[in-house]
Amino acid sequence: MADLTMTEDFLVEIGTEELPPKALKKLSQAFADGIRAGLVEAELSHGEVILYAAPRRLAVKIEALQTQQADKIVERKGPAKKAAFDADGNPTKALQGFARGCGVAVEELIEIDTEKGVWMAYNLEQKGLPATQLLPDIVNQSLAKLPIPKRMRWGNSDVEFVRPVHWALMLLGENVVPATILGHQTSNTTRGHRFHAPQELVINQPSDYANTLFTQGYVQADFEKRAADIRQQVESVAKQAGGVAEIDEELLEEVTALNEWPVAVVGDFDESFLAVPPEALISAMAGHQKYFHMFGADGKLMAKFITISNIESSNPESVKFGNERVIRPRLSDAKFFWDQDRKQPLDDFLPRLKTVVFQQKLGTLFDKVERLETLTVKVGKPLGVSPELCERAARLSKCDLMSEMVGEFPDLQGVMGRYYAQQQNETADVAEALDAQYQPRFAGDALPASALAQALAVADKLDTITGIYGIGQVPTGDKDPFALRRAALGLVRIMIEKELDLDLRLLIQYSLELHDGIETDEKLIDEIYDFIISRLRAYYADQGVTAEQFEAVRVCRPAHPVDFAKRIQAVKTFAELDAAESLSAANKRINNLLKKIDGSIPETVNESLLSEAAEQALWQELESLRESASSLIAGRDYTAAIQSLAGIRGSVDRFFDDVMVMVEDNDVRLNRLALLNQIYQLFLQVADISRL
Repeated sequence: MADLTMTEDFLVEIGTEELPPKALKKLSQAFADGIRAGLVEAELSHGEVILYAAPRRLAVKIEALQTQQADKIVERKGPAKKAAFDADGNPTKALQGFARGCGVAVEELIEIDTEKGVWMAYNLEQKGLPATQLLPDIVNQSLAKLPIPKRMRWGNSDVEFVRPVHWALMLLGENVVPATILGHQTSNTTRGHRFHAPQELVINQPSDYANTLFTQGYVQADFEKRAADIRQQVESVAKQAGGVAEIDEELLEEVTALNEWPVAVVGDFDESFLAVPPEALISAMAGHQKYFHMFGADGKLMAKFITISNIESSNPESVKFGNERVIRPRLSDAKFFWDQDRKQPLDDFLPRLKTVVFQQKLGTLFDKVERLETLTVKVGKPLGVSPELCERAARLSKCDLMSEMVGEFPDLQGVMGRYYAQQQNETADVAEALDAQYQPRFAGDALPASALAQALAVADKLDTITGIYGIGQVPTGDKDPFALRRAALGLVRIMIEKELDLDLRLLIQYSLELHDGIETDEKLIDEIYDFIISRLRAYYADQGVTAEQFEAVRVCRPAHPVDFAKRIQAVKTFAELDAAESLSAANKRINNLLKKIDGSIPETVNESLLSEAAEQALWQELESLRESASSLIAGRDYTAAIQSLAGIRGSVDRFFDDVMVMVEDNDVRLNRLALLNQIYQLFLQVADISRL
């Protein structure tokens, strides 16, 4: 019998042409996840799962993998006992057929008791398979499920993968696991660096893999170690050059995915290019050439760059010179665009917006600008921003999209609008707003600082959300081509974190009315409101707010996001009180009682019908709390209000202990329900705590 405690390390590597750099980490993680899921399904235990990913390879190492499945008993269920034997007690054909299918005599079958009676069955012993028989299919299944939008073929093969495959390695311990993976027979050999060590390298056992590639193959296979090495090298050479490198995490990840043996090299460019806005130079260096930039002690961009070479050159100067030669035309383009765009006022770009369709049913970018002129004024009024400034910022908001610079470097939208506005002496607030309208651009990004920028940012996001939602293009699954989810989260973040006391529902309605061809009704307003507010679920989850706490506020549908935030804080505070659990349960009980009533419940309580001491005490305490709590709620001091209301806990508990609500006397019953309803409605002015 196989030793089920025996384990071996397992290694699989797929060698390919250069993999898509922006997808490498995702592919690596998905490959490992698929193998892990396959091992779970095969009931093979294992230790740590280690991922390796480099430009020409995906690999996974599984430590201490169980080498043999355990034997197990599989119960096969046959016919019911009453259908298994005839009136004389002889086995029926159904039972005989079942026994033959199990390969045993009828006498060897057993009876099992179920909820539906006694059934005939047989316990079949299923022998466990060795891992070597299971692993090929597990690996192939994982590869087949990788998130590859479009697979390619190569040569005369019918095999499809994200890039052509050149080898496949698969080891369990010191032994090759025989299989065909993506058209290649597995072996114990890998390949080193394309130029430094292109020869085959033998991997004797999985634990040798990373070290053999590193010491003999000029390949750092561990993605995270390679990224850390690049970071350290970039920071080090920048310091030697007298600057400080700015390392963008997305660029670092992409560069890591492009290099197997990274070597940082510093290059220079002509200082005359520094007259161009630094963002444009950085975009040219990072976006086109994948270079890191650096700043001097004065905080200004230096006329230097750092490139990561995938080779340890014997002549580093030639690598430096080659990259300097490549970057010069890129920077020259940026300077040309900068000079050309400034030859005309920003306003002159406005008519060109009529030639660019924003969305077929929503018109052009020019149409969007006209809507923004009106909507920004509407948003800016309660923020104390003059209509003239709002109109001016909105009118110029999309002009830079028609500039040469943004046409070449789309990530500079807004940034170049700010620079061009400054060049033509627009007010500082208007210039800032042209850039800040797109904030937050990503998670953790800064929010618009000035009231004008906030008004324009809110208006811009709201116009997109209401327009796209209004024509029925609701985001589904991963499909969100207009980034409505990001816009919605940015919208409510600005309102909440900048404490803008704006009525979201009214703004949704107003924005919808500005769109020609969209019929505005309460149902559509509700749908858009719900979509926007739903973005706060994850936002608050990151702050430790539970799903129940969020839902307790959401069902109250506060129109003002600032109001929503205050209620969330109140519910969090309430949840920590000793009275929270009891009052939540009581409110849930009240809600359930109220749901059972078909007719209407009296709006007032008739004191003369309060006969029990516990209900009289509850009424008196409610009356004493009502005025102060209502005053606090009116002032949006929800935390103090709910803490005050929590004082009613004792009286509520005694009421439910001593008083029967659903008595036969209709007047008394309705009166008691009216009392409970007033308590429930008072709490509901803060949140529905019955959901906690």
